[in-house]
Parts: sequence; C-alpha cells; structure tokens
Amino acid sequence: MVGTRGMADAGRGEVGGMVLGAWDAFLEQTAAVDLDRPSRLPGWRAHEICVHLGCWEDHTALADLIASARAGGTGTPPDVDATNARVTTAHRGASRDEVLAALRRNRAATVRYLADEPVELDTAPTVAVVGRLPLLSVVLGQAYELAVHGLDLVPLGAPPPPAPVLQAGLAALADVTGALAASTGITGGATLATPDGGWAFASDGAGWTVHRVAPGHGGGTAVEAQADLLLEAASGRVNPVAALARRRLRVHELGGLLALAPIVQAAPGIPGGPILQLAARTLGGAGGLLGRLRGRR
Repeated sequence: MVGTRGMADAGRGEVGGMVLGAWDAFLEQTAAVDLDRPSRLPGWRAHEICVHLGCWEDHTALADLIASARAGGTGTPPDVDATNARVTTAHRGASRDEVLAALRRNRAATVRYLADEPVELDTAPTVAVVGRLPLLSVVLGQAYELAVHGLDLVPLGAPPPPAPVLQAGLAALADVTGALAASTGITGGATLATPDGGWAFASDGAGWTVHRVAPGHGGGTAVEAQADLLLEAASGRVNPVAALARRRLRVHELGGLLALAPIVQAAPGIPGGPILQLAARTLGGAGGLLGRLRGRR
C-alpha cells in the first residue's frame, strides 16, 4: 500500500483507546445478558455472538492477522461464515464463565499487540475478511464489530452501547470503506453523519484519509442518521431503503455514493455494503425510488 493509510496513520494512541473502550463497553453489556437467550441473528443466541468474538485455542484471530502482516500480507481472505460456523459449533456447550473468559482473552490480546508489537506492523498489510488492509485498521475493525453486536444485545436486556463506542464503530466503517475504495482505484469519498458528529473518508486511488467531522451534514456526499441506525443499516440489521423512505436516514449527493458502489463487487461482504447497494438500487430504475424521494436529501 502507498500514500495515506487512513486510521493506521492516526496511530495506536488514537486507535487503541477507541478499540479498548469498545471492548470494555461490550464486556459490561454481556454481564447484563442471559447468554442462552435467542438473538435477532437467525440461529444465534447471545452465546454464539460472544463465542465468535472470543479468543480460543482453536480460534486466535488477532494472532493470525499479526502473522499475516509479518509475512507481508500474503494469502487468501478467510471464509467468515465457515469460520463462524466452526467456532460456534465447537464451543456450543461452553459455560458462561468460559465464554466471558474468551472475550477477556481477546481484549488482552489486543492490549498485548498495542503494547508489545513493533509500530511498523501497524501499517503493514494483513489479509482480513474483506482483503488486504493495514493491520491497525483491522484492529480498529473490532470496534465496528463490537458496536454492532452490542446493538444486537440491547433487545436481550443489555444497556445500549455508549456514544463513543458507536462513533468508534463509524470510524472503523469509514476506514475500511476508504481502504477498499483506494484498492479499487476509486477517487471519491463520503461522510457518515450523525447529530453527534461523524467520520468522513476520501480516496484518490493511491491512498485514503479519515477524519472526524462536526455534527450534522456539512456538505458533500453523505449518509446521515442516528449513529446506531447507520451501523444497523451498514450491517444489514435495518433495511436502508425502508429507513430512507421513512426519512430516518438521508442520503446527500447520491451520485457520489453511487461512485463507491463498485466496492461491493470487489468485496461483497464488506461492512457498509447494504448502504452502497442502496445507491445502485435507488438510481436503478426510471421513476423508481429516486423519483419518489426528490427534494428529500
């Protein structure tokens, strides 16, 4: 990778605080939840949500990412569905204490990385689920996953993820989208805007930048909503088309978002894919959704 590298350039001081804060909030949430309760994810209890986020003898995701970065980021992206199925099946009978201990091990592994590994690894490419990304960007990706799964636990009695965790999740979402735009050769960008502020990314095809933005929509291409709704739409928990029609979510300068849609073809399972697909569907038919929403951006 060349040029700017998004949140990896921001360094461990900023990224580490965001990720560890997300871990602490998620661990507090799990303390309030019966892990045997079914979640809104088909076939998954809270137990499975927590198991796949944990560190086990047969599932050491961060160690594998570090090894990939040390090897130059070679190899094939893992099949996330197959990995999740294997891990959740293998530990289906784990006790509550064992599951929570696995979560704490994964947080501890992140602490060790931030404290002990050479800083040069932060910007080294590693093979992640969506492709080759700087290692520190993948570490930040934990914040997105913890924020989204934290929202999954709310209907089961957990307290909502704190606002800083939601913002950390949006930072990770902006970062990975910018990285994939750069790797696809796209010049463009967008803002994830919320009433509490948000994050913007810009790619010139050689690199990408990510930065915090003020509350509301400050102009340019943007997707605007409450932070939790943005994360739920990005992860497919909420249908972004329905949210747009109900004015819970707004898209500004839709053409700019459409320019980013090829990222979905390059990495079909990316976080934010449903929002990028929204642009293609919205512009996809004469007299379609766009015709009904003119003037509502």
